[in-house]
Amino acid sequence: MSDSTLMAMAERFLSALKHCQLLQMRVAQADGDGMTLVLPWSPAIVGNPQTGAVHGGALTTLMDTTCGMATLCVLPRFEVCPTLDLRIDYMHPAEAGKDIYGHAQCYRVTRDVIFTRGTAYQDDPDQPICQVVGTFMRLGQDIKGGIRFGDSLKEGKA
Repeated sequence: MSDSTLMAMAERFLSALKHCQLLQMRVAQADGDGMTLVLPWSPAIVGNPQTGAVHGGALTTLMDTTCGMATLCVLPRFEVCPTLDLRIDYMHPAEAGKDIYGHAQCYRVTRDVIFTRGTAYQDDPDQPICQVVGTFMRLGQDIKGGIRFGDSLKEGKA
């Protein structure tokens, strides 16, 4: 699959996730190296108003989505792959006012499970806010997700 095809598929996938739309997440990169999403900073994602620290739920959403979407980078065709397990190790709080990038890649693909790892960062990927490992179940190409989910991913629909 070409990088432009993968990028278009990733953008369609993200646009089908209402909670990601509400957080205004966007695809920064999708290629053979993995998936990178952006969570724009906004007051709506602040968990501690005194410090401006980003809520852990917003970071969890970013990283679960990024890891799950990284499966698009390794599969020959789209498959629904729900999260089996997600572990996040928080290293330090995100800085207020700065976008957060989530990057993930798949490091092992089996018949039933895809294994992913990634990081969230702001200015420097070598200074992660958190590290994550996740596993995703392969349901196969015939499973299309919830009501109209599969239709929203078809070519030309947003």
